[in-house]
Amino acid sequence: MSTMTALARALAVEQGVAQPIATVRHVHISDRPLVFVPLALAGEANAPLAAMVGDDRSDPHLLVVAQPRNRDQRFAFAAELARIFVLYLELFFGAEETVPVGRGGEQRTRYADAPQLLVPNQGGIEFVALLGRSTRFRRAEGEWAVDPAVPVLGQWLSWLAGRAENPASSMLLAMTGALARHWASGQSAVEDQNLAALAGWIDPPEGMTGQQAAAAAEDPLTWPPAGPATDPTFDNEVLARLIENAARAEGDERAERRALRALTEALRGQIEPAWRLVWKSADLLRALPPGEHVARRWDDDKDAFSLYAAYLREGGAPQPRRDSAVTAARRLAWLERETVRYAAQRAHDDPLVMAEQRLAGEAFAGQVIAAEPGRVVGSGRGRKLRPLITVATTDPVAIEEGTRLVSPSRPGQNAVLVSAAPAGEGLTEAVLELSGGMGYGLIAPTGTIPEVGEQVCFATLADDWQPHGELPLPEDTPWTHGGPPVPYQPADEDVTEAWS
Repeated sequence: MSTMTALARALAVEQGVAQPIATVRHVHISDRPLVFVPLALAGEANAPLAAMVGDDRSDPHLLVVAQPRNRDQRFAFAAELARIFVLYLELFFGAEETVPVGRGGEQRTRYADAPQLLVPNQGGIEFVALLGRSTRFRRAEGEWAVDPAVPVLGQWLSWLAGRAENPASSMLLAMTGALARHWASGQSAVEDQNLAALAGWIDPPEGMTGQQAAAAAEDPLTWPPAGPATDPTFDNEVLARLIENAARAEGDERAERRALRALTEALRGQIEPAWRLVWKSADLLRALPPGEHVARRWDDDKDAFSLYAAYLREGGAPQPRRDSAVTAARRLAWLERETVRYAAQRAHDDPLVMAEQRLAGEAFAGQVIAAEPGRVVGSGRGRKLRPLITVATTDPVAIEEGTRLVSPSRPGQNAVLVSAAPAGEGLTEAVLELSGGMGYGLIAPTGTIPEVGEQVCFATLADDWQPHGELPLPEDTPWTHGGPPVPYQPADEDVTEAWS
């Protein structure tokens, strides 16, 4: 926990309401997201019990599995979910947009928008990953055949779960995590995993404080767990009896309908509060203005969605159970680069996030007190414009000389810290050499160099392209990492995992 977040949590307790730790929204919220609230049977690995799903808050689909241990009913649930999900995906397969590749490149097209799946909490993302893994290898023919839509659903869910590992992606969002990026409650990070409690701190009902709303959220009768776990008391006193009644009614059509109706209504009461909370959370986030880089990151999601849709159209195989050594290393390197890039973009978009960097000594802000805008280094044809500015700051400057810095107000310009020395009265004077963002001549255009008296901020976080690490080709995988991998082909054993 950062110093800023700790302070915000203390203020939340003192003032009785969650405190903002962001001034802008750092995630994309779709105009038409697909909300998915799953429930799983306790004690079983990935046994779906029920789900509420839909892109219309007033008209959700409630899917119920009367006998979660029954394989046929579980895959009937997956087939019904697949039909809803595929219909939602088809909304985005129509409109396309043209994207310029860059200097000298050809234009390309991608889908104009992408789907977004919202779940209540991290457990919802884990459920999506497990459901994807247990369905993507299934086959529509032969022994244990399933509906043809089931393996398609599995591939998409597995892909979305993979995208969710990237903090810059907004395609699969846990609302507890999204809210916690923007508000600090007066409770612990573990307690923030309760969506009702966290939303209570952020937007308590009229006449209640955040503490009171969070305390009320602990009552499972009013606010059942937001899935996929269920309330143990409900399991023991209600659910077990209803599932047993449904089992006993098999063979009696009227009794089966009555038993299923009773089970459905009981599960509806457990899942509807979470459904409302997810939509409320989306409204809370949508009310914040988006950060400057949010649209760019959503463009990356649209690119990824377009590429994966094309891959599936071409008959692409489902994701293997395990990545090869080189694939895993490449993915890890990609996630590291994306995490660094996302952190830089958040700081550049949001002064509150940048304040955390300043407290950590990774950034400083102050006033320009001197400038040499016409400074030139080198000689002859090698002469280059390299202005110097001096910034007086009260922030601690714990940055080594020679470190490259970037200013959020001029992201295309680099600065190198030449020196930083105490100047008395708690001030530090930092001398910076500037490069880039000033044209190609030896006279900088007006406004490209900070002027004396201007307030500026510089940070070590840079949102720029990072080179890919040098990794061997898959066929050159060393023996220490298993040697060259055998090209993946779906096999019969893929669908016979004990837990699936």
